[in-house]
Amino acid sequence: MSEPSPNNPAPGGDAESEPRPGRVRKPIGWSTIIIAALVAVSAALVWRRDGTDGVLDILTHDLSLFSGILPRVLAGCLLGAFISEILPHEKVSRSLGPKSGLMGLLIGTAFGAILPGGPFTAYPVASALLAVGADFGATIAMVVSWTLIGYGRAVAWEIPIMGTDFTLWRILISLPLPVLAGALGRFVYIRLYPKPLAKDDES
Repeated sequence: MSEPSPNNPAPGGDAESEPRPGRVRKPIGWSTIIIAALVAVSAALVWRRDGTDGVLDILTHDLSLFSGILPRVLAGCLLGAFISEILPHEKVSRSLGPKSGLMGLLIGTAFGAILPGGPFTAYPVASALLAVGADFGATIAMVVSWTLIGYGRAVAWEIPIMGTDFTLWRILISLPLPVLAGALGRFVYIRLYPKPLAKDDES
């Protein structure tokens, strides 16, 4: 997900008026450079301790792991792309846009709670919602809800291991957090990237 900037219109800010152009992602950013530097330093430390064989063992294992993850990454990206095409932009903007108020945050929270799958699904879907008119607040509420509540993980892992009482109390206590996070995100974003006044407003 690309970072917003004053030159990049606020997500959801003008989705009601016109379609949003596709966002341009840089193939190599600062995060990639930092990670590459950390990898190089780590590889040098492993080579110093275990030699070339140690580095090759890790490289072979991780290439196998990468080949297994790659189809899921591709599926998640395709899911996000198809969803952004089929979702009705006007309805998404009304339900999750900057003018959706508390209801938009509640819808984002509910959607995140029932959204199945892992990060390969959740983040492309969140990116697609931003692209079709959802604002930062509702999208933050969705992602936080998916992270904290996520019924799929609760049913598959938490209830069998931690028990029903623990899971219900944990979900109950977590319920307000996505809404609060979404409201805070909306508050901060509007002030960091204020929407320019329209000609009618200026007059």
